Amino acid sequence: MARRAADKVDGWLILDKPCGVGSTQALGRARRVFNAGKAGHAGTLDPLATGVLVIAFGEATKLIGQVVDTDKAYRFTVKWGEARDTDDAEGEVIATSAHRPDRAAIEAALPAFRGDIEQIPPDYSAVKLEGRPAYARKRAGEAVAIRPRQVRIDAFRLEAMPDADHATFMVRCSKGTYIRSLARDLARALGTCGHVVMLRRTAVGRFTEAAAIPLEKLEALGHSPAALAYLRAVETVLDDIPALAVTAADSLRLRQGQSVAIPRTAENAVDREAAQPLTAGQVVAATALGRLVALTRVEGDRLRPLRVLNLEPGASPEGATHDVDYG
Repeated sequence: MARRAADKVDGWLILDKPCGVGSTQALGRARRVFNAGKAGHAGTLDPLATGVLVIAFGEATKLIGQVVDTDKAYRFTVKWGEARDTDDAEGEVIATSAHRPDRAAIEAALPAFRGDIEQIPPDYSAVKLEGRPAYARKRAGEAVAIRPRQVRIDAFRLEAMPDADHATFMVRCSKGTYIRSLARDLARALGTCGHVVMLRRTAVGRFTEAAAIPLEKLEALGHSPAALAYLRAVETVLDDIPALAVTAADSLRLRQGQSVAIPRTAENAVDREAAQPLTAGQVVAATALGRLVALTRVEGDRLRPLRVLNLEPGASPEGATHDVDYG
């Protein structure tokens, strides 16, 4: 039986990934629902983690970097008294402690983990060491030595202490932050050891868990208008980037990789004066007929294309039946 040709699908899906499913596996299942061709996700979640997994289809894959670079938010639970080699519940116990920190001690320790901090990613992580992921080297029995890296913690608060052995936290952080490392290092600072037993990503940039559709619900909808209504327009991730309308002729030039003069229309002049003036090196979204044409960079008095998109006028997949709060 001949395989059905892929449909042209352009847009973003905010998926609520379930526990026990890898990010690549979740991507594949969502891709089958839409019978989509090109697809990718903006930031891996561990199989044991749940929550927001941003998936790009078609032309949206060209803008994945705009999402990967955004801040993230997580809710996680630490179990005190056990250190594991993976820093989560999947690993083997490598140390124990009888000490259990109280609320006052935890609250006193948190300020040291806010702001710019250094952390060492877990040995079982995707960090590349001479071209190979650290987890692959660890599983092969090789010694792993990962260098510290700087990350930023914008918010870190204690949310609940259901019992003496567990504490649940909320964190908002920069890209590249390892929550397993944060939990491990906090436990050490408190004079004990610990590992993550629950991890949920609640936000990726402006996309929050309120916007996410559970994978099981998506698959139950199948390839239908109801499922398509959950797709968000490609332009959704560019709301914070200045936009300039260009002519049809200039949109063609941009799509051919050519630079164009910065538009000086009355409409754009008003927009530019109301906002901050364009500066050299600034990234600007060039639009035509209401659709994104390209991401461009300001060079002198011209716009040079960085990422060119091929979207049909009026072809936004934005669903009108679902009111979503992106937070």
